[in-house]
Amino acid sequence: MNPQGAMTFLIDVAINLFIFLLLTRFILQLVRADFYNPVSQFVVKATNPVLTPLRRMVPGSSTVDVASLVMVVVLIILKTVLVVVLNGQGVPPVPALVIYALRSLASLMINYLFFAVLIRVILSWVAPDPYNPFTAIMTQITEPVMAPVRRILPPMGGLDLSPLVVLLGLQFLMILFAI
Repeated sequence: MNPQGAMTFLIDVAINLFIFLLLTRFILQLVRADFYNPVSQFVVKATNPVLTPLRRMVPGSSTVDVASLVMVVVLIILKTVLVVVLNGQGVPPVPALVIYALRSLASLMINYLFFAVLIRVILSWVAPDPYNPFTAIMTQITEPVMAPVRRILPPMGGLDLSPLVVLLGLQFLMILFAI
């Protein structure tokens, strides 16, 4: 029996799920996705209780939701501290925690885009209804990254290689910055 491991797992899963929702909200606002999409509505309603009070303290702009990113960094630091304390180790210094959280945020953003593009590729094989809310959101999230690549690549006779180039570019960034 490993109660510490089980508690660490629960904390990790709960915080990671909320971080995923916050990153989704940030990206949806960044790409100006359809607010009335049911997926967008779910994300907004799930994150509003935490972000509404935080927005009073953290100002944002019209396109960048700074409060979401601040909350993600805070949650990464909180998760790290909780896991370290549960494992019986000493708490790292605050500057090290902040640097770790920022690196984790960069890694999460790159991974988020990587898997969004991958999901869009898989959806293209299945040929789902383009009016499906999930398909529409995935298109809105990935199109700002894939459209510039599509403009650069020459037409390949109906074969879209832009997802492959984007996935390779995102992997390159992960390796380059050793995230």
